[in-house]
Order: sequence, then C-alpha cells, then structure tokens
Amino acid sequence: MSDDPEPAVNISGGATGGGSVVEFDPATAATRAETVVDRLGELFWRKEYGGRDAFTCLVRTILSQNTSDKASQPAHDALLDRYGGPDVDLAESLASAEQSTLAETISGAGLYNQKSETLIDTAEWVLEEFGSAPAFDAFVKDEGPSIVRETLLSVRGVGPKTADCVLLFAGGRGGVFPVDTHVHRIYRRMGIAPPDADHEAVREVLERDVPAAKCGFGHTATIQFGREYCRARKPACLEDPDACPMADVCEQVGVFPATGEVVDPAETSAATEADD
Repeated sequence: MSDDPEPAVNISGGATGGGSVVEFDPATAATRAETVVDRLGELFWRKEYGGRDAFTCLVRTILSQNTSDKASQPAHDALLDRYGGPDVDLAESLASAEQSTLAETISGAGLYNQKSETLIDTAEWVLEEFGSAPAFDAFVKDEGPSIVRETLLSVRGVGPKTADCVLLFAGGRGGVFPVDTHVHRIYRRMGIAPPDADHEAVREVLERDVPAAKCGFGHTATIQFGREYCRARKPACLEDPDACPMADVCEQVGVFPATGEVVDPAETSAATEADD
C-alpha cells in the first residue's frame, strides 16, 4: 500500500460541488466492471465530484498530459503563483502570457514548449468563445455533457481524457469515466475490455457497464489501484498470486506469472492472430 494517506479535505469539490454518495456492494454488481469498482469502493477513500473551476481544471489536466502527478502538480502550483490570483481571470492572464516565460514556469511538467503553446491557445479560445473563465465555467456546469465534450474536443491539444476530466471534476457529471494510462491498461489486462481496445473503446465499455454514479469514483480509484497493485511492469500478482485484491476477477491478459513476463494486452491479441 502507498504511504500517501487519503486527504482529509475532499479536493474534488465535496457534496456542495456535485456528485452523490454511492453504496458499494460487490454482491449486487450487475457486471464484472461494476464488481471491480465496488471492490475498489471497499479499498479506497470515496470522493464526490464537481465544484472545481472549469478553466483551472482544464489547465491542470493539460499539464498532466504525458507526465506524472508528481511532476505536473508543482508546475500547476507555479503557474497559479505567477498567473493566477483571487481577482484574476486566469484565461485573460494566460492569453496575454509570454510563451517562453510560461514554458519556463511549467518546465517541470515536461513537454513545456508544447504545453505552454496549448495553454495560451486554449486561453485565447475561452476568451473568444465565452468571454471569460467564469463564463466558460458556467458552460461546463450548465450545458449538456455531450455538447460540452464535443466543444472541448474541438480545441487543439484537448483529447478525450482531458475533456472527460473537466466534465467530471468541474461539472460533477455522472456517467463520465475518464480513461488515462492506468485505466486503459487495467481493464484490458483484466479482460473487461478487448485487449486491443483504444482509450475510447475502453471508455465506452466502462460507461456502459458501470452505473453512472460510480464512474467518477471508478476513475480515481482505478488510478490508485494501478499505482499500488496493478503496476505496468510489476503487477502485484507476479510477486504473490494472493497479493492482488482483484485476482479472482482478473484474466491477467498479458501477465505471465510462470515466466515473470509482462506485455501490453494488445500484444497478446497480435500473438493469437499470428498463431491462427
């Protein structure tokens, strides 16, 4: 288990920001995916979602692309220290930022030149389309989820995971299960999604098979499960078959305890096709 304790304060917004209290009971789960999420509900701290400022959430998620939270969080804090403030419209501040200075500020997040350009372009887009960061926040929280998602995906540098994180953490929308690298790996490894499924195909499976009220928790808890148990190269089951709390519902696609080999689930699909 991780030495990092669950936070005492609900950083996802709390009951006033959206989301709902959910009961987790694996015995009553209707699908294998719901069983996994219900088991995660017995392992990890249960959050409610919504309430974050939408543009700040968008900035945070862009910074997190292709890097770890450990690297992106300090970059986010540095960005807010330099460009944010209680009376500052962050979109206006970033739209007028000097690109090289912004890049230097967020350099710890990796790909800082590309991300600084994306942040400035995104801030300009928010001002052009909505007029201000608060107006963008109202759009995310009040408009239909499908319209918000489609609108966000039209922005350069905003992919499905980023759009879904804004819907979840800012909008508090149920039925949104963002797929990051942990979620993509784990549900294919378990055999819940096809081994060669891309991120969008995994999302479709999870949003179909997990009740809407449990999707937000499922996303964050799966990430924690991936860090503590179902790691990319050294899953817990390689060390001890009983070390993983999901062993009885996992097909171990791409994990070979007998040899200690671990491959991406898609590689097992390719190998099967080659043998046919």
